[in-house]
Amino acid sequence: MGFLHRDRPGRPGLALDIMEEFRPFLADRLTLSLINREQVHKKDFKKMESGAVFMNDDMRKEILVAYQKRKQEEIIHPYLKEKVQLGLLFYIQALLLARHLRGDIDGYPVFIWK
Repeated sequence: MGFLHRDRPGRPGLALDIMEEFRPFLADRLTLSLINREQVHKKDFKKMESGAVFMNDDMRKEILVAYQKRKQEEIIHPYLKEKVQLGLLFYIQALLLARHLRGDIDGYPVFIWK
């Protein structure tokens, strides 16, 4: 059950909610970086007759490697004021949400990167 996503059988609504906080900071930023560094090309994708677009295996691997490297980077968490790896942000935010739901903290500190 989530707060932002409709509850449907088999749909991890809460996980999708937590992911929304990180879309601009992790996913969008990584995508734009790959495009700006010209690591992504039109030839890496294939458009099907149905309109679907598929990424080739080499590009998929390059994106996954770039994502794994990005997760190793460290930042100072805006709420905790501690150095954390980007890959741990999902876990940290889930813990902060649990603390809020238990009443340990007054509000949920949404992850906002400035």
